[in-house]
Amino acid sequence: MSALKTQLNDANVEEFLAAVENDRRREDSFTVLELMKRVTGEKPRMWGTSIVGFGSYHYRYASGREGDWPRIGFSPRKQSLTIYVMPGFSNYDDLLSRLGKHRTGKSCLYVNKLADVDMDALEQLIRSSLEAMREMYPD
Repeated sequence: MSALKTQLNDANVEEFLAAVENDRRREDSFTVLELMKRVTGEKPRMWGTSIVGFGSYHYRYASGREGDWPRIGFSPRKQSLTIYVMPGFSNYDDLLSRLGKHRTGKSCLYVNKLADVDMDALEQLIRSSLEAMREMYPD
């Protein structure tokens, strides 16, 4: 079985974010960085070349595939700021309805700019997601 390409590493988070070309995405990334640091109480770490993660958990699928992944994180992608909400969104309809302009994937929240979202709702979503991950994958 092949190893997961996105691994925890010692790359510098602030240097990575400072190199984001789009001014708004870079500013939004530093805002999310500070928000996640405050909510998680964790040190941000780089996962692969483009994901800023907080904490980690070990997963194992029935197929036998296993690995480690951040409990919560984000990435300043070209198309949008991507926030990784690992438990998915099935329990967050109320928060998503208050959030503002966004899209979702299975575990990805896509935001074009933070000015489009309610920051209190975003913080509650991050906090709730983190709590759910801590319950599902205790230390």
